[in-house]
Amino acid sequence: MTAPGGVAIAGAAESDLGQVAPGLTPTDLMAQASLRALEDCGLTTADVDGLYAASTQLPWAALNLGEALGISPRTGDSTMVGGGSPIVHLAHARAAIARGDCDVALIAYGSTQRSVGRASASVQEVSPWEAPYRPLLPISAYALAASRHMHEFGTTPEQLAAVAVAAREWAQDRPNAWTAGKGPLTVDEVLAAPRVCDPLGVKDCCLLTDGGGALVVTSAERARTLRRPPVHLLGAGDATTHRHLSSMPSLTRTAADQSGARAFSQARLTPADVTCVQLYDAFTITPILFLEDLGFCAKGDGGPFVASGAIAPGGALPMNTNGGGLSYQHPGMYGLLLLVEAVRQIREGGHDVVLAHGNGGVFSAQATALLGSDAAAS
Repeated sequence: MTAPGGVAIAGAAESDLGQVAPGLTPTDLMAQASLRALEDCGLTTADVDGLYAASTQLPWAALNLGEALGISPRTGDSTMVGGGSPIVHLAHARAAIARGDCDVALIAYGSTQRSVGRASASVQEVSPWEAPYRPLLPISAYALAASRHMHEFGTTPEQLAAVAVAAREWAQDRPNAWTAGKGPLTVDEVLAAPRVCDPLGVKDCCLLTDGGGALVVTSAERARTLRRPPVHLLGAGDATTHRHLSSMPSLTRTAADQSGARAFSQARLTPADVTCVQLYDAFTITPILFLEDLGFCAKGDGGPFVASGAIAPGGALPMNTNGGGLSYQHPGMYGLLLLVEAVRQIREGGHDVVLAHGNGGVFSAQATALLGSDAAAS
């Protein structure tokens, strides 16, 4: 049976995506996704008493969301650790529900990064230790990690390209993917794309879109009485190691090894129990490192693993089954959308245990959640 204090995702939805209508704000997209998520599970704003939100454009995102929806919550927060924030919010909501601080929590995110441009959507924080080198951030930092991984383990550009190829293949079945209608991608096309910061080219980098999403979280018991099958939070963990790349302990090992270990320990599961993963893929190097650090392959084996076809349709470990940030959507931060896709895979994809992993900064903050069906939670 589900452990006491167990919670489940009862509703999940996305806002409008891609390039949204002129005049819409990040708050509008959070509210839009929130209302859709509430409709998904049959609840209303009157049922919500916990609010959790983060956005690069809204320092007090949870307050903006409450104002837009007319909700004065009993608890909530705007914790901001980049793309993993929604997974951290999921763990915080679980704790609040267990304490009795709220009964129904709403977790939301919204961004208009494509409409307003990156410079207007994100705070450009400069490290005095890095600024003299004029890095093109964040791409230069991820390129440095990719270069180091290639040096240490022999990872090849072709293996990096395999991540983008698999993402595009998954996106072919999603009509609302930004790359819909563009057809499949080949390794040669990824390698031939204009270079941005060696070894990363245009096709190694995530999309730039608008959009958002929302989750409705409540106790497992209550979730079972609502409109859709509950998706249980089996385990969650997060960890941070640095803020700027120049302070990263290792360019080839991330704190995902810590966040993942904590999530697996809580859930009493191992990587062998996971049949589908949703991994933050702002660049092709990121899921390679996460597959290694989360225990799906040995350190250094991420390149051969993705090149084997394991993560593509028909592979042993389906990854980013909507196309991910590389081929589906990437509205500033991708963490909420990968959670929505994890929910979809449990509800509709036949998976009992799905791992969702978010990344913030330049491998700075990592957050892992294990989500499961009723069968996995029993």
